Amino acid sequence: MFQFSLGFLRLFSLLDGLSFIILLYFAIYEKRILGDETAVRVPGMIHGVIFTVFLILLYLTMGKRKWSIKRAALVFICSLIPFAPFFLETNLKREQESS
Repeated sequence: MFQFSLGFLRLFSLLDGLSFIILLYFAIYEKRILGDETAVRVPGMIHGVIFTVFLILLYLTMGKRKWSIKRAALVFICSLIPFAPFFLETNLKREQESS
């Protein structure tokens, strides 16, 4: 069961990072440069759903793995920084393989 929750957290961490970068593209290029005011509506909603699922999985994983608040906060902060989830992936993968 431990592998299950951490595996899904890893997956949604990567999806969150990818959807965040796509959202930034639409927000900067499509909306600001091209002037399309509706450009972020769909990618923003998709990113919001992925981010919400990620937060739920982070909470569940924190409880199952007995992570400290500091560890969970580090994973959360990585979700707010573009490209950080891709660097976090190696750390989470190592932890999953060691258990």
